[in-house]
Parts: sequence; structure tokens; C-alpha cells
Amino acid sequence: MAQGVLPVFQFDNSYARLPDRFFASVYPEPVDGPKLLKFNAALAAELGVEADLSDPTRLAATLAGNVVPQGAVPLAMAYAGHQFGNFVPQLGDGRAILLGEVVDSKGRRRDIQLKGAGPTPFSRRGDGRAALGPVLREYIVSEAFAALGLPATRALAAVATGEQVYRERVEQGAVFVRVAASHVRVGTFQFFAARGDNEGVRTLADYVIDRHYPELKTKENPYLALLDAVAARQAALIARWLGVGFIHGVMNTDNMTISGETIDFGPCAFLDEYDPMKVFSSIDQQGRYAYRNQPGIGQWNIARLSECLLPLLDADEDKAVDAANGVLKRFGETFQAEWVAIFRQKMGLFSSIDKDGDLIQALLGVLHEGQADFTLAFRRLADAAEGRDEAFLACFSAREKAVEWLASWRARLEAETQSGAERAAAMRAVNPAVIARNHRVEEAIAAANYGDLSFFERLMQALEKPYEERPEFADYMTPPKPEERVTRTFCGT
Repeated sequence: MAQGVLPVFQFDNSYARLPDRFFASVYPEPVDGPKLLKFNAALAAELGVEADLSDPTRLAATLAGNVVPQGAVPLAMAYAGHQFGNFVPQLGDGRAILLGEVVDSKGRRRDIQLKGAGPTPFSRRGDGRAALGPVLREYIVSEAFAALGLPATRALAAVATGEQVYRERVEQGAVFVRVAASHVRVGTFQFFAARGDNEGVRTLADYVIDRHYPELKTKENPYLALLDAVAARQAALIARWLGVGFIHGVMNTDNMTISGETIDFGPCAFLDEYDPMKVFSSIDQQGRYAYRNQPGIGQWNIARLSECLLPLLDADEDKAVDAANGVLKRFGETFQAEWVAIFRQKMGLFSSIDKDGDLIQALLGVLHEGQADFTLAFRRLADAAEGRDEAFLACFSAREKAVEWLASWRARLEAETQSGAERAAAMRAVNPAVIARNHRVEEAIAAANYGDLSFFERLMQALEKPYEERPEFADYMTPPKPEERVTRTFCGT
């Protein structure tokens, strides 16, 4: 590609072809001094995006929104949402602009969105900008999720704007370039349902089926099948969150995608020591979105989606409600099955017996009482599978109950034929050695605020292969020291 040529996106913008009330057309607001901080070349290649890395200035200008690439149809999506249980009938993209959609190398349609690219009609007196810290946090955690194999939006780029933003203090501005299967949320359906716009709900449902669930078109009741499919994906996703100790922090209905991807890595965090009621988000004063509450909130959000779809499920309201209740029941069943299956794998169990749930709960109880680091304890349990108990037991402030649990676990393993080496290898494939630990994320952000991206870059390298123990990144496996603990995370808006 010739030097100086603007990046090329092969746009095909299906959402822009929906009725005008689905979005507001808006262009990014140019910034003074865009500077490329990080560009995900591997993801760009997957998306079919041609970018001239030898000219980062021109690349940054496009990714910050100063230059709108050919074929883009910039827009801000309309949506509503329940925020901490309180319904807001109009939210919308207040600091995000959808440039358009591309079809990637695997035939998947994906959104390209700029976060922090300026105000939109949905900004509600906000400046539409983003600060450097939240941008880097979203870049780090979304790519950490991808490496862990969990469904999530992706990071294409982070760009400094050369401008300041004003929050609780003055901060450096930045733009995050997000890639998603789509940005349709539960709150998008709520936007139309709240206005009594059943035709809008139907149009959106048809769009989602075409884009994400085309196999449902031939179902007897495709809208009920859609509700069921979204519920199943969300139940499985939340089970996987719990498997890696992840706390989203702000599970509002406008932050739950219809595609089943994790979205909006704001005040999110990973557990250090295991505590089922752990909350990090500074805005979650009542613990609504605590670690163990996430499955129930997911089901609650699906209930809100079902309310939007009731007119499409059946002309008889009672039958529609019964059908929706059936979906909610299946959500609980799906979550429980997925959760048990994930923790069986984490404990190295190859078979299934009824009392496995009790064994899992017993381990979690021992982890909590012993103040054990969630990630490290499961990783070191793989060593115990090979007969080396010391590293696992060292995770606990008191060992007695951990020793007792190991005896119960070994009694359970007698029902299986796998060797210790086989079991340990399987466990290391599902129990990460490296996660985006909160103190490491904060360390990277703090240094970046002073112009030093080396901590950010090294953290990104450590997160690339989370299931491997690489000596050069051994320090990223260890829990924080008491003085390094991060107890609060912030939304960043």
C-alpha cells in the first residue's frame, strides 16, 4: 500500500438502512492532535481493513474521527435502558459513533465504532469525549477476553486526541475504536417498546434474526426462538464470566448485547481473593452487580427483553406471558448447567455425577474462608493433580479446610481413569495463569497518563497467552501486595 494512503474499510452498512427513528446521523468532531497509541494489526487483517502502518499520523486522523473514511455512514444508535433498576426511556450513543459495518474474513458482519468522537443528539449535555484511562482499560480487558476465548467486543485502536477532558479532574482525551458483532442491546428493544412502537420492535427483531440468528427464520415462532436464543447465549456468557472471576460492574440493560458478546468494560474487574459478594464499581453502592448476583441480573435483563417482545410472541397476552416465563425458566437451567460444566473442567473432572455441584460449592467456600486468590488457586490445583499440593495449599491463609477438601476431591477422582498428567494438562487449558489483574491495569493507566506506554505494552504481551506460564511474565501471575490492592473501579464517562 502506498505511503500516506488513508485506511480502507470495505463498508456495507445494514443498520443505516433501517428507518430514521433507529438512529441519528452525526459526524465525529475533529480533534487537535490525534496520535496513534495502539493499533491491532491482526484484528485489522481479520476485518479486511487496509492500513498503512508506515504513516501513523494519517491512520490516527481517521481512527480519531478527523477524516471519515469512504463508505462510512456515521450514526449514533438510539436505545433506552434500565440503569441500576431505574428505567431511562432515552439513552442512545452519547459519546459513540458507528462508522459502519464490514464483513470479515470469516463472513461475519461486524461494527466499527468510535468511542469518544464527540457529542451526538443523545449526549444529554455531555461532551461526547473519552479519557485516556477508560480507553486503555477497555482496550486491555476486551483483548484479554479475546485471548481467554470469551465472547466480547474487540479493540481495533486507541488514539490520543491531544485535547483535555474535564471529569472529576482534568484528563487526557482519547478515542477507542471498538469492533462488535453488533451494538444492538436489550435497551434498543426497550427504546421502541417504551413508545408503544410495536412495528419498530418487529423491525428490530427481524433485523437481529437476519444478522445474528438466521437459522431461526424457519421456526414456527421465530420471535420466541429469538428470545430463547438470546437468553441461552447470555446464560452461557455469564457462567463463563464467573469461571474467570470477572465482575462486569454495570449490567444495565443497555449494556447487554443481543449477540451475546460482553460489552462496555467500564468499572469491571477480576477477583483477586474469592468473595462472592465482591463489588468494585464505585457507582454500585448497593452491590446490585456483585459477583454472585450476575446470573440473577442476567435473567432480570432477559425478563425486560421479553416484555418488549410480548406482542410478537402471541396475540393472546396470557399465552405470550407463559411463553416468556418458559424462557426465563430455561435461562436458569442453562446457566446452572453451563456453570457446573465450567467448574467441573476447572477442577479437572472428566465425568459427571450429581454431587459435583456440592464439591464445587465446597471449594468456593474454602477459597472464601481461606482468602485464597481465585485465579492462582485454580491454576495451582493443576499442580495438585500431579501430586504436588504445596503450591495450592500456599494460596490459603489457613490450610486445614483446604487439606480436607483435597481429600474429598481425590476421592471423587477415583471414579475416573485419566492420569495426573492428563488431568493437569486439561486443567491448565481452562484455568488461566495470567488475567488482567486490577492493579496491573491501573499501573499501566497511571504510567500512560505520564506518557509512558511501556507498562501498557508489557501487560498486553503478558495477556496474549493467558494459559501459558512464561517465566518472563511470572510477575503478572502473582496477586497484589496489600498496598497494591485496587478496591474501587470507575465508569470513566
